[in-house]
Amino acid sequence: MKLQISVDNKLYEVEVEVPEESGPRYLNGYVPPYAPTSRVTVPTPTPVSTAPTNGGAPSNGNGASANVCKSPMAGVVVKINAQLGQQIQENDLLMVLEAMKMETNITAPMSGKIKAINVNPGDPVTVDQVVVEFD
Repeated sequence: MKLQISVDNKLYEVEVEVPEESGPRYLNGYVPPYAPTSRVTVPTPTPVSTAPTNGGAPSNGNGASANVCKSPMAGVVVKINAQLGQQIQENDLLMVLEAMKMETNITAPMSGKIKAINVNPGDPVTVDQVVVEFD
């Protein structure tokens, strides 16, 4: 194949040999770990139930059922501000969690009296773990 190339306003005619490829072309000789002509089968997704998973207890939209406060994330308990038997108001600070070197305040999802505190400073917690129970 002959091409005309202009470099610094000078016209050059060059002949280029282009190899004919019978298969697909890959960048820098990369060959994928699967044959490009093979079919990939994707399983049909299973429908997910929209029923509540917290035993049917009403939720306040804060990841907590009516009488508990659940951890919104995995982390480590840094500080507990609430005490057993303490009367608290909604949004009062219960504890501080640390995850990925960031501290997050965990606040009360409701007003009430603290029935149980299920964690101690330094304890690891998981997502949706019940950390405080209310009367």
